[in-house]
Amino acid sequence: MNFLDLLRTAVSNTFRSKLRTTLTVIAIFIGAFTITLTSAIGTGVSNYIDTQVSSIGDTGSLTITKAVDTASTDSGPAKYDPDESGQSVDRGPASFSYLSQSDVDDIRAIDGIKSIRPAVALAPKYAEHGDDGKYVVSLTANAGELDADLASGKQLDDDTDANQVILPTNYLENLGLGSAKAAIGKELTFAVDDYQGKEHTLTATVVGVQNESLFGGGAGANAALTDAMQAAQEIGKPDSIATSYASATATLDSGASATTVKKALSDDGFLGQTIQDQLGQFQTVISGIVGVLNAFAVIALVAAGFGIINTLLMSVQERTREIGLMKAMGMGGGKVYTLFSLEAVFIGFLGSAIGAGVAILLGTGISNVLAGTVLKDLPGLQIMQFAPSSVATIILVVMFIAFLAGTLPARRAARQNPIEALRYE
Repeated sequence: MNFLDLLRTAVSNTFRSKLRTTLTVIAIFIGAFTITLTSAIGTGVSNYIDTQVSSIGDTGSLTITKAVDTASTDSGPAKYDPDESGQSVDRGPASFSYLSQSDVDDIRAIDGIKSIRPAVALAPKYAEHGDDGKYVVSLTANAGELDADLASGKQLDDDTDANQVILPTNYLENLGLGSAKAAIGKELTFAVDDYQGKEHTLTATVVGVQNESLFGGGAGANAALTDAMQAAQEIGKPDSIATSYASATATLDSGASATTVKKALSDDGFLGQTIQDQLGQFQTVISGIVGVLNAFAVIALVAAGFGIINTLLMSVQERTREIGLMKAMGMGGGKVYTLFSLEAVFIGFLGSAIGAGVAILLGTGISNVLAGTVLKDLPGLQIMQFAPSSVATIILVVMFIAFLAGTLPARRAARQNPIEALRYE
């Protein structure tokens, strides 16, 4: 018998005891179904987080703040230092220190940092389009550095002198801008007060509309609009008020190690964090939940493995005389071993393929329903995404587990003595 003959025989033998095989397949089905769903949830959430991360910052950049002195929380109030640069603001259990212009210059001089842009707070009084009314809006400075998840239009251009703005989809209706596509190219007027209370207006062109984000949403200004609004805000600023920044974003040199740069920043009293650092705890929680669910699925697969052992051991016992006849007619122990191993692998394939298939159909339906109801405020989030490579890997892993489970029965069948087997009653 060649391999195809062995495979056909194995498939045929699998259904000799339909009830026993069906129960074993169901056990495998449960494990494969669960792992496929949890893997899809992990993929869906991870992909959405990756998309959102790109919209809040460059993954190759560092967000830099003053290092927080925790002495006041661990051992009472820390002693006042008049030479401490930057303003310090009490924030409950910890203190927060602003970066001074001197701090920014020191950071810029650190090896590995290509450029640094301090975080600027823009505070427009309102925004309006034509005669559709004035509305309070949130405006993010220097948003051209971000890669927004756009519903229409294009990204902000920091190399142009023209004022540009990106709006979230939930701003369009109130501002009278119509649909996401219709809003592109329209002008928006922003009003801002200077230090003397005088109002200044700035006009910007809408170049893009951004989907609502997991990390909150507001309008985004390019470099030209940021500089113009900041200049207007600081008109009449008293000399006694020092320039300070809550944080700064640094871009690293090509090939620079983020770990090395963070160490240098720490030595100088600063804290540098990548986007991954800031989201690390959240991603750890997601991974932990998916891991726990996968653990239950693995337990089900282990139980199914014992089911395969039981099924094939009983099959070997029932087919003892048949095995003896096959060996008496010249079939070697290796082919007998292969035959029973293929039966185990086929049972594993059957359970895992059906489990994965049902998981994909059910999961896709649930994901689409959730996207249109509970998760409708998070466009682009498909809670379950089934990657073909992941599904194929799950099926192959389950088949391998089935093969291992079938090893003991297959060895017992291969070692049968043909004379004794033929005499078996």
